[in-house]
Amino acid sequence: MDLRECGRSGLTLPVLGLGCWAFGGGAYWGGTEQSEVDAVVRRAFDLGVRYFDTAEVYNEGRSEAALGRALRALPRDQVVVGTKVSPAHVQPAVLPRRCEASLRRLGTECIGLYMVHWPITPRSIRHFDAALVACPAVDDAFATLLRLQEQGKVRHVGVSNFGRARLDEALRLCPGLAVNELPYNLLSRAIEWEALPACRERGVGVIGYMALLQGVLSDRYASLDEVPAWQRRTRHFDARRTGAARHGLPGEEEETRRALAELRAICGELGQTLSELALRWAVAQRDVACTLVGSRRVSDLEADVRAVEQPLAPELLVRLNAVTDPLKRRLGRSFDYYESPVDDRTR
Repeated sequence: MDLRECGRSGLTLPVLGLGCWAFGGGAYWGGTEQSEVDAVVRRAFDLGVRYFDTAEVYNEGRSEAALGRALRALPRDQVVVGTKVSPAHVQPAVLPRRCEASLRRLGTECIGLYMVHWPITPRSIRHFDAALVACPAVDDAFATLLRLQEQGKVRHVGVSNFGRARLDEALRLCPGLAVNELPYNLLSRAIEWEALPACRERGVGVIGYMALLQGVLSDRYASLDEVPAWQRRTRHFDARRTGAARHGLPGEEEETRRALAELRAICGELGQTLSELALRWAVAQRDVACTLVGSRRVSDLEADVRAVEQPLAPELLVRLNAVTDPLKRRLGRSFDYYESPVDDRTR
């Protein structure tokens, strides 16, 4: 597995990491047995996928706990675990307790990469805790993160879903920021407008998540109508056709269908699956250090790893970008795909 550096932080990650949101089971992804988690984590390690990404909010901490149990059988000094704290939990009196809780669930004394899950703003925090009246102070939050780093409880500090202005604010308070974790796939390219260049220019590594758009960029669904409601909440979809979406917009279903049809035609020419093509495209982005896959079965994980073993030809990269450029323009610059641009939580 190829390795890439995360900006100027000194953190090195494999080009493919394992997203662990489904671990521990929950309403969003359904049930998951610990034996399945153990098998996937073990196989990931054997294949060189040594980065594991979770968050305190994933299945109310059960994702961290399930990952921690699975990692007991592995040499912990050979893996990097990243987890995220809610922006509603970054007060100086609260953050250390949340960090300790994550450490316990993960079964470790030090978190390899500790990220603030979304920007520390009232708009963002409402998603996590609608009852929280006062927004935590950003400078206090990062000062506390740096203290946790000095205490050896955190190796690298990062952020997730931070737009350019919020990233600059974080960097003023924490110049050694290692990572900005961002949504990125063939059908979701908004970070290319500002966030990705900002990370490159400021020496901040990028971890890409949602590489398969929660299954849309796979052969699992023959049409958009077959995509489950929880996975149809982004602005690619018409909010009127599902009760789960918050953005309230008509979406971009026509352009999404067109792009998918052209991508599937290219897959037919090449003899590849759509997920293979999408992952190869994601890993070909040199500004992205690590791309996350949410493999829940060993067979899926093995297929994902095989997909990225062969580099994407430069001319094919250009062709895929051309196919999805119209959708990129239609969706615009906001990379909070779950909200309307007016309510964008990344700003």
